[in-house]
Amino acid sequence: MATLTLLACLLALCLPAHAQWQWRDKDGRVTASDRPPPREVPDKDIISRPTTWGRAAPKPVAVASAATDGSPVRAAAPAASVPVERELEARKKAAEQDKAAKAKAEEERIAGQRAENCKRARAQLAALDIGQRMARINDKGEREVLDDAARFDELRRTREVMASDCR
Repeated sequence: MATLTLLACLLALCLPAHAQWQWRDKDGRVTASDRPPPREVPDKDIISRPTTWGRAAPKPVAVASAATDGSPVRAAAPAASVPVERELEARKKAAEQDKAAKAKAEEERIAGQRAENCKRARAQLAALDIGQRMARINDKGEREVLDDAARFDELRRTREVMASDCR
């Protein structure tokens, strides 16, 4: 059993590293890296590209350019990017729907608050219109009875709340 484990470990060490790029730089030296070469390295100087599960990575497709110099241009969108674009569109649509749902929930919350404020303002107005004695607690914690001027001021404030929240 131990020899089988040792053999498996040795085989794993012998496997090539993932994503190995090799290219020839402008001075003619061969460079190897796990990252792609810089953009200024032409395709003809790339010696090897990383493999994906035993298959070589596809080389970029050159198409005729509409430019006057006739230089080849890489294809704009390979076929593999179509599912990626669809996924991005789906994520964008989901984000927009989520944003709209949050905005709707916020509007409903505000409408609920306004309805509650309206209900309280109507009850306050009814109590003020009856003419019964009303009192409030001041900053010192003392109870003070509302006189006519304070009652009028409370009526004015209550009507302002009703005008803004009772639509």
